[in-house]
Amino acid sequence: MGSLLLPPRPPPPSPASSSSPARLSFLPSPRRRGAVASCSPRTAPPHDGDAAAAAAAALMVAHAESGDFAAAQSIWSQLLLSSAAPRLLLAAAPRLLPAYARLGRSDEILLAVRELAARDAGAARVLYPLAVSSLGAAGELALMEDAVADMSSIHGLPVDSATGNAFLLHYAASGTLPQMESAYDRLKKSRLSVSGAGIRAMATAYIRRRKFHRLNEFVADVGLRRRDTGVGNLLWNLNLLSFAANFKMKSLQRAFLEMVGEGFRPDVTTFNIRAAAFSKMCFFWDLHLTADHMRRDGVAPDLVTHGCFVDAYIERRLGRNLGFAFDRLAGGGGGGGGGEPAVETDGIVFEAFGKGGFHASSEVLMEATGGERRRWTYYKLLRVYLRKQHRKNQIFWNY
Repeated sequence: MGSLLLPPRPPPPSPASSSSPARLSFLPSPRRRGAVASCSPRTAPPHDGDAAAAAAAALMVAHAESGDFAAAQSIWSQLLLSSAAPRLLLAAAPRLLPAYARLGRSDEILLAVRELAARDAGAARVLYPLAVSSLGAAGELALMEDAVADMSSIHGLPVDSATGNAFLLHYAASGTLPQMESAYDRLKKSRLSVSGAGIRAMATAYIRRRKFHRLNEFVADVGLRRRDTGVGNLLWNLNLLSFAANFKMKSLQRAFLEMVGEGFRPDVTTFNIRAAAFSKMCFFWDLHLTADHMRRDGVAPDLVTHGCFVDAYIERRLGRNLGFAFDRLAGGGGGGGGGEPAVETDGIVFEAFGKGGFHASSEVLMEATGGERRRWTYYKLLRVYLRKQHRKNQIFWNY
Protein backbone atom coordinates (compact mmCIF):
# COMPACT_ATOMS: atom_id res chain seq x y z
CA MET A 1 0.00 0.00 0.00
CA GLY A 2 2.82 2.37 0.89
CA SER A 3 4.51 1.87 -2.45
CA LEU A 4 1.37 2.94 -4.31
CA LEU A 5 1.40 6.33 -2.58
CA LEU A 6 4.95 7.15 -3.59
CA PRO A 7 5.40 9.45 -6.61
CA PRO A 8 6.72 7.86 -9.78
CA ARG A 9 10.45 7.88 -10.14
CA PRO A 10 11.67 10.30 -12.82
CA PRO A 11 13.51 8.80 -15.80
CA PRO A 12 17.30 8.99 -15.70
CA PRO A 13 18.74 12.02 -17.51
CA SER A 14 20.27 11.48 -20.93
CA PRO A 15 23.94 12.30 -21.53
CA ALA A 16 23.05 15.29 -23.71
CA SER A 17 20.85 16.81 -20.99
CA SER A 18 23.49 16.42 -18.34
CA SER A 19 26.15 18.09 -20.48
CA SER A 20 24.19 21.13 -21.78
CA PRO A 21 20.89 21.60 -19.94
CA ALA A 22 20.69 25.34 -20.65
CA ARG A 23 20.76 25.01 -24.45
CA LEU A 24 18.32 22.17 -24.69
CA SER A 25 15.15 24.19 -24.29
CA PHE A 26 16.01 26.36 -27.36
CA LEU A 27 16.83 23.48 -29.65
CA PRO A 28 14.18 22.38 -32.12
CA SER A 29 12.46 19.14 -31.41
CA PRO A 30 13.08 16.23 -33.80
CA ARG A 31 10.80 16.60 -36.80
CA ARG A 32 8.78 13.60 -37.74
CA ARG A 33 8.44 12.67 -41.36
CA GLY A 34 5.32 14.23 -42.88
CA ALA A 35 4.77 16.65 -39.98
CA VAL A 36 4.12 20.34 -40.77
CA ALA A 37 6.82 22.63 -39.47
CA SER A 38 5.54 25.21 -37.01
CA CYS A 39 7.38 28.49 -36.48
CA SER A 40 7.57 29.79 -32.93
CA PRO A 41 7.69 33.54 -32.21
CA ARG A 42 11.42 33.32 -31.52
CA THR A 43 12.15 31.83 -34.94
CA ALA A 44 9.63 33.99 -36.92
CA PRO A 45 11.01 36.02 -39.82
CA PRO A 46 11.86 39.59 -38.76
CA HIS A 47 9.42 41.17 -41.26
CA ASP A 48 6.29 39.43 -39.98
CA GLY A 49 5.64 42.20 -37.48
CA ASP A 50 5.89 44.85 -40.20
CA ALA A 51 3.52 42.88 -42.42
CA ALA A 52 0.97 42.64 -39.61
CA ALA A 53 1.28 46.38 -38.91
CA ALA A 54 0.84 47.18 -42.62
CA ALA A 55 -2.28 45.01 -42.72
CA ALA A 56 -3.60 46.81 -39.64
CA ALA A 57 -2.97 50.19 -41.29
CA ALA A 58 -4.87 49.11 -44.41
CA LEU A 59 -7.72 47.87 -42.21
CA MET A 60 -7.75 51.20 -40.38
CA VAL A 61 -8.15 53.12 -43.64
CA ALA A 62 -10.89 50.73 -44.77
CA HIS A 63 -12.80 51.27 -41.51
CA ALA A 64 -12.50 55.05 -41.83
CA GLU A 65 -13.66 55.09 -45.45
CA SER A 66 -16.62 52.85 -44.63
CA GLY A 67 -17.71 55.16 -41.78
CA ASP A 68 -16.56 53.14 -38.74
CA PHE A 69 -14.64 55.85 -36.93
CA ALA A 70 -14.37 53.99 -33.58
CA ALA A 71 -12.65 50.98 -35.16
CA ALA A 72 -10.28 53.17 -37.14
CA GLN A 73 -9.39 55.21 -34.07
CA SER A 74 -8.74 52.07 -32.03
CA ILE A 75 -6.27 50.76 -34.63
CA TRP A 76 -4.63 54.19 -34.82
CA SER A 77 -4.00 54.19 -31.08
CA GLN A 78 -2.40 50.73 -31.28
CA LEU A 79 -0.24 51.54 -34.31
CA LEU A 80 0.94 54.80 -32.79
CA LEU A 81 2.83 52.82 -30.12
CA SER A 82 4.57 50.53 -32.61
CA SER A 83 8.03 51.09 -34.03
CA ALA A 84 6.64 51.22 -37.58
CA ALA A 85 4.12 53.98 -36.72
CA PRO A 86 5.77 56.93 -38.54
CA ARG A 87 6.21 55.07 -41.81
CA LEU A 88 2.85 53.25 -41.91
CA LEU A 89 0.66 56.04 -40.58
CA LEU A 90 2.32 58.59 -42.85
CA ALA A 91 1.55 56.37 -45.84
CA ALA A 92 -2.08 56.02 -44.72
CA ALA A 93 -2.61 59.74 -44.02
CA PRO A 94 -3.58 60.83 -47.60
CA ARG A 95 -6.64 58.55 -47.43
CA LEU A 96 -7.28 58.62 -43.68
CA LEU A 97 -7.49 62.39 -43.14
CA PRO A 98 -10.03 63.05 -45.95
CA ALA A 99 -12.08 60.12 -44.64
CA TYR A 100 -12.14 61.74 -41.18
CA ALA A 101 -13.28 64.99 -42.82
CA ARG A 102 -16.14 63.21 -44.60
CA LEU A 103 -17.21 61.67 -41.28
CA GLY A 104 -17.37 65.11 -39.67
CA ARG A 105 -14.47 64.37 -37.30
CA SER A 106 -12.41 67.39 -38.27
CA ASP A 107 -11.04 67.84 -34.76
CA GLU A 108 -9.48 64.38 -34.98
CA ILE A 109 -7.58 65.40 -38.12
CA LEU A 110 -5.53 68.01 -36.30
CA LEU A 111 -5.11 65.75 -33.27
CA ALA A 112 -3.82 62.87 -35.43
CA VAL A 113 -1.36 65.17 -37.20
CA ARG A 114 -0.03 66.49 -33.90
CA GLU A 115 0.37 62.98 -32.46
CA LEU A 116 2.24 61.67 -35.47
CA ALA A 117 4.37 64.80 -35.83
CA ALA A 118 5.41 64.37 -32.18
CA ARG A 119 6.71 60.89 -33.02
CA ASP A 120 8.46 61.96 -36.22
CA ALA A 121 9.24 65.66 -36.71
CA GLY A 122 10.11 65.08 -40.36
CA ALA A 123 6.58 63.89 -41.10
CA ALA A 124 5.18 67.34 -40.29
CA ARG A 125 6.28 68.63 -43.71
CA VAL A 126 3.90 66.16 -45.37
CA LEU A 127 1.14 65.98 -42.77
CA TYR A 128 0.29 69.65 -42.30
CA PRO A 129 -0.40 70.40 -46.00
CA LEU A 130 -2.68 67.35 -45.99
CA ALA A 131 -4.43 68.66 -42.90
CA VAL A 132 -4.92 72.08 -44.51
CA SER A 133 -6.50 70.51 -47.60
CA SER A 134 -8.73 68.14 -45.64
CA LEU A 135 -9.94 70.77 -43.16
CA GLY A 136 -10.50 73.34 -45.89
CA ALA A 137 -12.50 70.89 -47.99
CA ALA A 138 -14.71 70.27 -44.96
CA GLY A 139 -15.23 74.01 -44.49
CA GLU A 140 -13.44 74.05 -41.12
CA LEU A 141 -11.64 77.33 -41.70
CA ALA A 142 -10.78 77.95 -38.02
CA LEU A 143 -9.12 74.53 -37.67
CA MET A 144 -7.34 75.16 -40.97
CA GLU A 145 -5.92 78.36 -39.47
CA ASP A 146 -4.76 76.35 -36.42
CA ALA A 147 -3.00 73.87 -38.70
CA VAL A 148 -1.14 76.66 -40.50
CA ALA A 149 -0.22 78.24 -37.16
CA ASP A 150 1.16 74.92 -35.85
CA MET A 151 3.05 74.41 -39.08
CA SER A 152 4.88 77.73 -38.87
CA SER A 153 5.22 78.37 -35.12
CA ILE A 154 5.77 74.91 -33.61
CA HIS A 155 7.63 73.18 -36.42
CA GLY A 156 9.13 76.23 -38.13
CA LEU A 157 8.00 75.13 -41.59
CA PRO A 158 7.45 77.77 -44.28
CA VAL A 159 4.14 77.83 -46.12
CA ASP A 160 4.90 76.69 -49.65
CA SER A 161 3.04 77.68 -52.80
CA ALA A 162 0.78 74.61 -52.86
CA THR A 163 -0.32 75.05 -49.23
CA GLY A 164 -0.82 78.80 -49.62
CA ASN A 165 -2.94 78.38 -52.74
CA ALA A 166 -4.97 75.60 -51.10
CA PHE A 167 -5.54 77.97 -48.18
CA LEU A 168 -6.80 80.66 -50.57
CA LEU A 169 -8.92 78.23 -52.56
CA HIS A 170 -10.80 76.99 -49.47
CA TYR A 171 -11.45 80.54 -48.25
CA ALA A 172 -12.85 81.36 -51.70
CA ALA A 173 -15.13 78.33 -51.57
CA SER A 174 -16.35 78.54 -47.96
CA GLY A 175 -15.48 81.98 -46.61
CA THR A 176 -16.78 85.48 -47.07
CA LEU A 177 -15.33 87.97 -49.54
CA PRO A 178 -13.36 89.88 -46.84
CA GLN A 179 -11.90 86.59 -45.57
CA MET A 180 -10.97 85.55 -49.10
CA GLU A 181 -9.34 88.89 -49.85
CA SER A 182 -7.43 88.74 -46.55
CA ALA A 183 -6.11 85.30 -47.49
CA TYR A 184 -5.05 86.68 -50.89
CA ASP A 185 -3.20 89.55 -49.20
CA ARG A 186 -1.38 87.09 -46.93
CA LEU A 187 -0.37 85.07 -50.00
CA LYS A 188 1.04 88.18 -51.67
CA LYS A 189 2.97 89.18 -48.55
CA SER A 190 4.57 85.74 -48.54
CA ARG A 191 5.83 86.49 -52.08
CA LEU A 192 3.90 83.54 -53.48
CA SER A 193 2.09 83.78 -56.81
CA VAL A 194 -1.54 82.77 -56.98
CA SER A 195 -2.12 79.68 -59.11
CA GLY A 196 -4.64 79.21 -61.89
CA ALA A 197 -6.94 77.26 -59.57
CA GLY A 198 -6.78 80.07 -57.01
CA ILE A 199 -7.55 82.70 -59.66
CA ARG A 200 -10.51 80.66 -60.88
CA ALA A 201 -11.82 80.13 -57.34
CA MET A 202 -11.65 83.84 -56.45
CA ALA A 203 -13.21 84.83 -59.78
CA THR A 204 -16.07 82.39 -59.22
CA ALA A 205 -16.69 83.86 -55.77
CA TYR A 206 -16.88 87.39 -57.22
CA ILE A 207 -19.12 86.34 -60.10
CA ARG A 208 -21.59 84.47 -57.91
CA ARG A 209 -21.98 87.59 -55.78
CA ARG A 210 -22.20 89.79 -58.92
CA LYS A 211 -19.13 91.81 -57.85
CA PHE A 212 -17.80 92.37 -61.36
CA HIS A 213 -16.04 95.64 -60.51
CA ARG A 214 -14.02 93.90 -57.79
CA LEU A 215 -13.31 91.05 -60.20
CA ASN A 216 -11.80 93.57 -62.60
CA GLU A 217 -9.64 95.04 -59.82
CA PHE A 218 -8.49 91.58 -58.74
CA VAL A 219 -7.48 90.57 -62.27
CA ALA A 220 -5.55 93.81 -62.72
CA ASP A 221 -3.79 93.27 -59.39
CA VAL A 222 -2.71 89.74 -60.32
CA GLY A 223 -1.27 91.06 -63.56
CA LEU A 224 -2.57 90.77 -67.10
CA ARG A 225 0.89 90.17 -68.53
CA ARG A 226 1.41 86.79 -66.91
CA ARG A 227 2.18 84.20 -69.56
CA ASP A 228 1.96 81.05 -67.46
CA THR A 229 0.45 78.12 -69.31
CA GLY A 230 -3.31 78.35 -68.96
CA VAL A 231 -3.18 81.54 -66.84
CA GLY A 232 -2.52 84.33 -69.34
CA ASN A 233 -5.69 83.79 -71.38
CA LEU A 234 -7.67 83.06 -68.22
CA LEU A 235 -6.83 86.48 -66.77
CA TRP A 236 -7.71 88.29 -69.98
CA ASN A 237 -10.96 86.33 -70.35
CA LEU A 238 -11.92 87.25 -66.79
CA ASN A 239 -11.10 90.87 -67.57
CA LEU A 240 -13.40 90.75 -70.61
CA LEU A 241 -16.06 88.96 -68.58
CA SER A 242 -16.09 91.69 -65.93
CA PHE A 243 -17.08 94.20 -68.65
CA ALA A 244 -19.36 91.91 -70.66
CA ALA A 245 -21.47 90.88 -67.66
CA ASN A 246 -22.19 94.55 -66.94
CA PHE A 247 -22.72 95.21 -70.69
CA LYS A 248 -19.99 97.86 -70.81
CA MET A 249 -19.55 97.37 -74.52
CA LYS A 250 -16.97 100.10 -75.19
CA SER A 251 -14.77 98.89 -72.32
CA LEU A 252 -15.22 95.33 -73.61
CA GLN A 253 -14.01 96.31 -77.07
CA ARG A 254 -11.09 98.30 -75.64
CA ALA A 255 -10.00 95.38 -73.43
CA PHE A 256 -10.18 92.98 -76.39
CA LEU A 257 -7.94 95.22 -78.49
CA GLU A 258 -5.48 95.50 -75.59
CA MET A 259 -5.40 91.71 -75.29
CA VAL A 260 -4.55 91.31 -78.97
CA GLY A 261 -2.02 94.15 -78.75
CA GLU A 262 -0.20 92.41 -75.88
CA GLY A 263 0.32 89.37 -78.08
CA PHE A 264 -2.26 87.04 -76.54
CA ARG A 265 -4.22 84.84 -78.94
CA PRO A 266 -8.01 84.85 -78.37
CA ASP A 267 -9.52 81.40 -77.86
CA VAL A 268 -13.08 80.14 -78.17
CA THR A 269 -13.89 81.34 -74.64
CA THR A 270 -12.70 84.86 -75.52
CA PHE A 271 -14.94 85.01 -78.57
CA ASN A 272 -17.93 83.51 -76.76
CA ILE A 273 -17.72 86.07 -73.94
CA ARG A 274 -18.11 88.79 -76.54
CA ALA A 275 -20.74 86.82 -78.46
CA ALA A 276 -22.82 86.31 -75.31
CA ALA A 277 -22.86 90.05 -74.60
CA PHE A 278 -23.71 90.85 -78.24
CA SER A 279 -26.47 88.23 -78.19
CA LYS A 280 -28.07 89.66 -75.06
CA MET A 281 -28.02 93.13 -76.67
CA CYS A 282 -29.09 91.75 -80.09
CA PHE A 283 -26.07 93.34 -81.81
CA PHE A 284 -26.27 91.33 -85.04
CA TRP A 285 -23.52 93.22 -86.84
CA ASP A 286 -21.07 92.56 -84.01
CA LEU A 287 -22.12 88.91 -83.87
CA HIS A 288 -21.29 88.44 -87.54
CA LEU A 289 -17.99 90.28 -87.14
CA THR A 290 -17.17 87.87 -84.30
CA ALA A 291 -17.90 84.93 -86.61
CA ASP A 292 -15.63 86.42 -89.29
CA HIS A 293 -12.85 86.98 -86.75
CA MET A 294 -13.12 83.37 -85.54
CA ARG A 295 -12.94 82.12 -89.11
CA ARG A 296 -9.89 84.28 -89.83
CA ASP A 297 -8.07 83.06 -86.67
CA GLY A 298 -9.02 79.42 -87.25
CA VAL A 299 -11.02 79.12 -84.02
CA ALA A 300 -13.81 76.56 -84.29
CA PRO A 301 -17.24 77.73 -83.06
CA ASP A 302 -18.85 75.45 -80.49
CA LEU A 303 -22.37 74.90 -79.19
CA VAL A 304 -22.20 78.12 -77.15
CA THR A 305 -21.31 80.19 -80.23
CA HIS A 306 -24.22 78.76 -82.20
CA GLY A 307 -26.49 79.29 -79.19
CA CYS A 308 -25.62 83.00 -79.07
CA PHE A 309 -26.76 83.39 -82.68
CA VAL A 310 -29.92 81.33 -82.18
CA ASP A 311 -31.01 83.16 -79.03
CA ALA A 312 -30.51 86.58 -80.60
CA TYR A 313 -32.39 85.64 -83.79
CA ILE A 314 -35.25 84.02 -81.87
CA GLU A 315 -35.51 87.09 -79.64
CA ARG A 316 -36.12 89.26 -82.72
CA ARG A 317 -38.36 86.65 -84.39
CA LEU A 318 -35.83 86.03 -87.16
CA GLY A 319 -35.64 82.27 -86.80
CA ARG A 320 -36.03 81.69 -90.54
CA ASN A 321 -32.72 83.48 -91.17
CA LEU A 322 -30.69 81.20 -88.90
CA GLY A 323 -29.61 79.03 -91.81
CA PHE A 324 -27.70 82.02 -93.17
CA ALA A 325 -26.06 82.60 -89.75
CA PHE A 326 -25.02 78.96 -89.45
CA ASP A 327 -23.53 79.12 -92.93
CA ARG A 328 -21.40 82.07 -91.79
CA LEU A 329 -20.15 79.96 -88.89
CA ALA A 330 -19.39 77.00 -91.14
CA GLY A 331 -15.89 78.24 -92.01
CA GLY A 332 -14.62 78.44 -88.40
CA GLY A 333 -12.64 75.20 -88.56
CA GLY A 334 -15.05 72.80 -86.91
CA GLY A 335 -17.48 72.15 -89.73
CA GLY A 336 -19.89 74.86 -88.59
CA GLY A 337 -23.52 73.84 -88.72
CA GLY A 338 -22.70 70.43 -90.09
CA GLY A 339 -20.07 69.62 -87.45
CA GLU A 340 -20.45 67.51 -84.36
CA PRO A 341 -21.82 69.57 -81.44
CA ALA A 342 -19.36 70.17 -78.59
CA VAL A 343 -18.85 72.64 -75.74
CA GLU A 344 -15.30 74.03 -75.59
CA THR A 345 -16.08 77.18 -73.58
CA ASP A 346 -14.77 77.65 -70.05
CA GLY A 347 -17.56 76.93 -67.56
CA ILE A 348 -16.91 80.16 -65.66
CA VAL A 349 -18.73 82.01 -68.47
CA PHE A 350 -21.95 80.23 -67.52
CA GLU A 351 -21.57 81.50 -63.94
CA ALA A 352 -22.01 85.02 -65.30
CA PHE A 353 -24.42 84.57 -68.20
CA GLY A 354 -26.03 81.20 -67.57
CA LYS A 355 -26.82 78.89 -70.44
CA GLY A 356 -28.85 80.11 -73.35
CA GLY A 357 -32.06 78.46 -74.48
CA PHE A 358 -30.58 76.67 -77.48
CA HIS A 359 -27.50 75.55 -75.52
CA ALA A 360 -29.50 74.13 -72.59
CA SER A 361 -32.11 72.45 -74.81
CA SER A 362 -29.47 70.86 -77.03
CA GLU A 363 -27.49 69.48 -74.09
CA VAL A 364 -30.62 67.87 -72.64
CA LEU A 365 -31.47 66.38 -76.03
CA MET A 366 -27.97 64.94 -76.60
CA GLU A 367 -27.83 63.50 -73.08
CA ALA A 368 -31.25 61.89 -73.54
CA THR A 369 -30.20 60.17 -76.75
CA GLY A 370 -27.05 58.79 -75.07
CA GLY A 371 -25.04 56.69 -77.49
CA GLU A 372 -26.62 58.37 -80.52
CA ARG A 373 -24.79 61.64 -79.80
CA ARG A 374 -22.60 61.39 -82.90
CA ARG A 375 -25.56 61.57 -85.23
CA TRP A 376 -26.38 65.12 -84.14
CA THR A 377 -25.27 68.19 -86.04
CA TYR A 378 -25.94 71.84 -85.33
CA TYR A 379 -28.47 71.95 -88.17
CA LYS A 380 -30.40 69.00 -86.77
CA LEU A 381 -30.40 70.52 -83.28
CA LEU A 382 -31.62 73.79 -84.78
CA ARG A 383 -34.54 72.08 -86.53
CA VAL A 384 -35.61 70.39 -83.29
CA TYR A 385 -35.30 73.63 -81.34
CA LEU A 386 -37.28 75.67 -83.89
CA ARG A 387 -40.00 73.03 -83.85
CA LYS A 388 -40.20 73.27 -80.07
CA GLN A 389 -40.35 77.06 -80.22
CA HIS A 390 -43.14 76.89 -82.78
CA ARG A 391 -45.18 74.50 -80.65
CA LYS A 392 -44.60 76.60 -77.54
CA ASN A 393 -46.29 79.57 -79.20
CA GLN A 394 -49.37 77.59 -80.25
CA ILE A 395 -52.66 77.65 -78.33
CA PHE A 396 -54.35 74.25 -77.99
CA TRP A 397 -58.04 74.39 -77.10
CA ASN A 398 -59.30 71.42 -75.15
CA TYR A 399 -63.07 71.10 -75.50
